[in-house]
Amino acid sequence: MIKGRIHSIESMGLVDGPGIRTVVFFQGCPLRCAYCHNPDTWTMQDGIEITPRELLNKLLRFRPYFEKSGGGVTFSGGEVLLQPDFLIEILKLCKENGIHTTLDTSGFGLGKYDEILKYTDLVLLDIKHVDDTGYRNLTGQSKKGLDEFLNALAKAGTKLWIRHVIVPKITDSEEHIAQLAHIIKQIDNVEKIELLPYHTLGVSKYEKLGINYPLKNTPSMDKEKIKELENLLTQLLLC
Repeated sequence: MIKGRIHSIESMGLVDGPGIRTVVFFQGCPLRCAYCHNPDTWTMQDGIEITPRELLNKLLRFRPYFEKSGGGVTFSGGEVLLQPDFLIEILKLCKENGIHTTLDTSGFGLGKYDEILKYTDLVLLDIKHVDDTGYRNLTGQSKKGLDEFLNALAKAGTKLWIRHVIVPKITDSEEHIAQLAHIIKQIDNVEKIELLPYHTLGVSKYEKLGINYPLKNTPSMDKEKIKELENLLTQLLLC
């Protein structure tokens, strides 16, 4: 019997796709992003073991809340693509029950993307960096994993929202935004783009877990600078 490991369930997600969402946070992540605010989701040894059917039964309890708003269920993490077999089964069950499905992912997983995307209505894709060197420095992994997922998305034609965290002196240059625009232009099914300001709200978790926080001397991102970069990105995408 297929079982998965989940970290937690949030019943009233408001920024995780359209409408009110029930958000399922999967346990485990292959990336070690310098600004990660959920280091407690990294290891696969933690979390709650559950079957797809057991998880569906939990989700159905929240259906009256998300269904009226045009919402649904968002599978997040950790990295949701790290448990592909479990993910496929719970996605199938959601579709059988008429539940709108969203994946919140960095696009770095273990494959089976074609099958996963068959049952996915929307992908929230967090593009960590725009080139391989920067990707490795920021996450500890190669950008090739993201590129493989982007290819699968192009084949599937799944609706896509792109998110990108703007970190001072790491992803906040005009040259960086120009490269991001180039990547986005290669994708046909993008419905929405969000530039998210880096913040330090997760630092306390690192202290509790006894983990060094890599960006402890980096200030939160200036929101006015974010607006400038958003305007630049919009102009570049129109060119």
